[in-house]
Amino acid sequence: MVAVPEPHSGWTFITSHARVLAAIADDPNARIRDIAAHCRLTERAVQRIISDLEQDGYLSHTREGRTNIYRIEPGKLLRHPAEAGLSVAALLSLLVQDETDRARKPVTR
Repeated sequence: MVAVPEPHSGWTFITSHARVLAAIADDPNARIRDIAAHCRLTERAVQRIISDLEQDGYLSHTREGRTNIYRIEPGKLLRHPAEAGLSVAALLSLLVQDETDRARKPVTR
């Protein structure tokens, strides 16, 4: 089981939808429980976000036994007019790379 990170208060730059998408990009077989712990969200919130992403065509899943395997649509464009023309792949290239770098480097404040 994944350890739950420390809670956070205040505003952040990245939305919960982007965090969930990045967590799925890191592990397309991830359980909702693990995504929730990684993103510091409830399992119900992750279920809602996955439903939103699937409904709008950013994400799909197939069932293999008891496991969901998620597939991200990398060419799908981001929704907000300020990000017009930017794809999901462009967003994930920033978020997933950042997550990889963070795992290698200790946090200093």
